[in-house]
Order: sequence, then structure tokens, then C-alpha cells
Amino acid sequence: MKSNIKFFKKSKILPVDQFLENVLYNNKFGYYASRLPFGEKGDFVTSPNISYLFSEIIAIWIISTWELFGKPKYFNIIEIGPGDGGLTKILLRSFKKFPEFNSIKKIFLYEKSSYLKKIQKKNISDKNVIWINNFNSIKKGPVIFFGNEFFDALPIKQFKRIKNSILEKNYTLDKNYKIKEVFKKATKTDIKILKSYKTLNKLNFIELPKFGFQVLKKIIKKISKLKGCILMIDYGYLKSNNQNTLQSVMKHKKNNLLENLSKADITAHVNFDLLNEFFLKNGLKVNNVITQKEFLENMGIIERGEIVAKKMNFREQTDLYLRIKRLLSPGSMGNLFKVILAYKFNNNNFAGFK
Repeated sequence: MKSNIKFFKKSKILPVDQFLENVLYNNKFGYYASRLPFGEKGDFVTSPNISYLFSEIIAIWIISTWELFGKPKYFNIIEIGPGDGGLTKILLRSFKKFPEFNSIKKIFLYEKSSYLKKIQKKNISDKNVIWINNFNSIKKGPVIFFGNEFFDALPIKQFKRIKNSILEKNYTLDKNYKIKEVFKKATKTDIKILKSYKTLNKLNFIELPKFGFQVLKKIIKKISKLKGCILMIDYGYLKSNNQNTLQSVMKHKKNNLLENLSKADITAHVNFDLLNEFFLKNGLKVNNVITQKEFLENMGIIERGEIVAKKMNFREQTDLYLRIKRLLSPGSMGNLFKVILAYKFNNNNFAGFK
């Protein structure tokens, strides 16, 4: 249990988000600093791992958005949280089929983990792809930000409301170095933030993605200045329901949240109702939140699958259709994953959102 000391550093008590930041992102011992979590050999799979058709659909969506913007001669694509680089690899392959677009697009990858950057650079052999730690180098627009399972991986704060008081959940170590929960009165700053969102007003248990909002504010600032949009796909819910959504996964199986720290993934479900309110509050327009199933079907993934299947043998076709089913099935990723689009543009006729 003494190994738990490192997650607290010099602090005896830490809010949930700061504790998770240490567990997941510390440069020496953090989960994302030491292992490749994606794929069958990792701890979980993402949509790009399941089928390259997912990434092709995103490529088509990006090109259609460029056309919606009037085919500008300067166009930025920024993937936030690019995982193992697999999605961008397929984007690059797909873009080559559209020479006019391919010649003007700029691709940036926003990645926090030095370890994952190395993996991404191995998978993406393209000199035109630029890795960034902030968005300062992007000075011309428009811009498209895209994130798949980006927001769920960012640390969250947790609070509970008891009568007229709001308490924040923290973690601390007992005498045996075992981690335990303690609740302290929330700061005035956080209480003010919580009260500013209608979505959170009636909840007795509240999750606040404060870290995530800080990143999104920088993205919104860039979108507002240069025009453009952000498309985010993540697992989550539409209506808040007082649930603690933190969960841990290790080798594709559920893991006790406070065990195997820095060896298991920890995520939280995304509150899309709150995310929607956040974007509106910060000056962007928002299209209706839809499911991954609706988005991919609207974008023609089934038709694309049928075209690709014609060149396959029966075994390959079976594998392809099983993968598409996993992406679309209401009981799997189809309904659990949601898609949100926030933008600064006069036309809202974006592909995929009927």
C-alpha cells in the first residue's frame, strides 16, 4: 500500500480530479505515460480500432465540412487525443483520393502524453502532420477540431449536495496507506461554477469536468476567432441522474477503481446535456446531440460497407459486418456513444446531422 504515496506527492488530501491527473498523466508513473492502452492487447478498444470504416466516415465528414465552408484555400484539422494515431493514418489515406482538398489541408495532433506521441509518430509517417501542445501556432482558419473518446479520459471533480451545502469529494491516505474518500466544503469558486449551470442545479451528486472545460475554452477561443467547429464522439448520457460514473478497465475487464492504479484506465461518462449548455454559454451554436449509430448511418457507413464487401471473400465479409454491427448496435456502442457538434458558422447544414 505504501506505493500509493506517490499519487499524493506532498499533498495529504487531493480532490478527485487532481488525484486522477496524477494517476493517469504523471510523466513518470502515470497510466498514459507508460503503456499503450488501445487495441486487443491493451485495456480497451476504440471505434478506429474496431473498423477503418469509422475513420473513413470521419474523413468524408471533414471534407464535406470543408465544402460547406466554401472550399477555403487554408484549412486546419486538429485531432485532440489522437490515441495510437490510427484514425489520422486512415484520414491521410482517405484524403489522397481528394487531390484538391489534400493539397491545402493542414493536420495537427494535440497530445499530452509523450509516450503516446512516440507511438503516434511510428504509426504516422507523414512530414506534414504536426504535433502540438497548444493551439498558438494555428493562426489562419477555418478550423475543425475532432475528438473520439477524448473527453471521457480527462479528470473530473465530484460533489454532493447536502441540504444547502455543497461538499467536494477528495481522496486521502489512512494510517495503512489505504486510499479513502473524504468530503470537504467546496470552494466558493467551484460553487459559483456549479450554480451557473441549469443542468446541475437539481442534482444531489454532481460531476464537473473542470479540467476538460479548461481545454475546451482554449479550443472555443480558436474557433470563435478563426471560424470552424468541434466534433466530439464519446460515451455518455443526455440527462444527469446523480450517478457516480467513474469506472476503471484493465485488459477489457472492469477493475476496482482504486486498485491497479496507473496500470488500469480510469474514465467518466460524458454529460452531453452539460456539454451542450457549456458550448452555448461560451458563444458557440450546437446541433442536436445524436447517437453514434445515427451519425454513422446518416453518413452512409452501411452503404460504404456494402461497396467494400464486394471485393471480399465470405470470411472477410463476415468480419466486416460484425465490426460494423459493433459500431452501430444499440446494445453496444451505437447508442452509448453520442456525437456533439459545436460551431461558429452561419450555415448549420453539416453532414450527418439530419
